[in-house]
Amino acid sequence: MNVMSDLIASPSVRALAREKGIDLEKLARDLGRTTIAREDVTGDAKPSAPQSDHSKYWDMDHSQYGPVTEEPLSRFAQVAAANLGAANAMIPQVTHHDRADVSAIEALRKELKPEAQARGVKLTALAFQVKALARALREFPRFNASLTPDGKTLVLKNYVHTGIAVDTAHGLMVPVIRDADRKGLWQIAAEITDLASRAQARKVGPDEMGGASMSISNLGGIGGTAFTPIVNPPEVAILGLTHTEVTPVWDGEAFQPVPMVPLDLSYDHRVINGAEAARFTTYLAGLLGDPRQIMI
Repeated sequence: MNVMSDLIASPSVRALAREKGIDLEKLARDLGRTTIAREDVTGDAKPSAPQSDHSKYWDMDHSQYGPVTEEPLSRFAQVAAANLGAANAMIPQVTHHDRADVSAIEALRKELKPEAQARGVKLTALAFQVKALARALREFPRFNASLTPDGKTLVLKNYVHTGIAVDTAHGLMVPVIRDADRKGLWQIAAEITDLASRAQARKVGPDEMGGASMSISNLGGIGGTAFTPIVNPPEVAILGLTHTEVTPVWDGEAFQPVPMVPLDLSYDHRVINGAEAARFTTYLAGLLGDPRQIMI
């Protein structure tokens, strides 16, 4: 059985598919997504409600207005587009915006630079953000959860896995750092570098993707001041990060230049309300402002 490299299915689901003689690659194509659950293999999954045909809005001869060039989307991009469209249609999403003072993180990174070089590890701000998010997910368990397909039960997870969105030439990939709450900064930093590098080369295995508690979409290296990331089901929230800016902050006597990173938290309003989102980002910002809390 030739399984597509970007297919996400647990070992037990793969074993069940082999027992039943089911081609997971064909099943993924038929379903229009890369994540395959046990219910998809057993046939217990409830069929989705028929959707309106919105293709008419794109059914147009654009060449009547001027020269055009057609560029076929890759299979990977087509599946990703279907997943994102379904997620945006199914989930009532809201985005809460906040920001965090990262002056202490930047000072600590500078202090630890010689040790990072000695270890051969690139200690980026993302490593601190992953560690802080893992701590926040332990503090706010509803953010580390998933809804059952019928929307009647919330599955609270006793593990913390963090997805890291990686922009690659063949599309967005989200490898996962397992048990991020139990790992130190150096190990997290090393895994970020390793996973990002292998994602670029399409050498991340299916078992290294999927199962995240929450994912981080970091655009800080590109730019921007805010955005609204789309929640990736079955997760109930996603954290977006953009470019750190030096902002004047009043300290009670004068304005001081402070590096601030924007935090953009999109969440499933069926599970999380606005007050919970505000408390979550406030707690997260506090951890980023005082990284000693996440190093204990």
